[in-house]
Amino acid sequence: MDSPSPGSNPAAVLVIEDSSLVQHLIKASLAPLGVSILAALDGETGVELARAHLPDVILLDIGLPRLDGWGVLDELRSETRTAQIPVIIVTAHAEESVANTARERGVDGFIPKPFRPEDLRIQVENLLREASGRRVS
Repeated sequence: MDSPSPGSNPAAVLVIEDSSLVQHLIKASLAPLGVSILAALDGETGVELARAHLPDVILLDIGLPRLDGWGVLDELRSETRTAQIPVIIVTAHAEESVANTARERGVDGFIPKPFRPEDLRIQVENLLREASGRRVS
């Protein structure tokens, strides 16, 4: 991905993940993209950050305290300002039924844990590229 041009803001990725270790691994995986990372350790904080910052992509765990990933997704999709933010589910709940539910709920990607850093990076980069094509100046 091209680096941001001078004066432009880097793309923002919101990571909603209750493990600090996994957050760190995600941040390290995305570092080559030069994106800004926002992070929340629970679902309610994640929704608040999404509303406040309108990130370009959200990486969302399912098993979260205070509001699980499905609840976060419902909250985001119910609001006009956050409904179109691309969401990638990153979860240890890698059963086919969970992946199917994610697809039915309209998520933009599904990555089982443990993940390969390059798989995560590729999915995020593709969504950022698509989003930049939709952005209105």
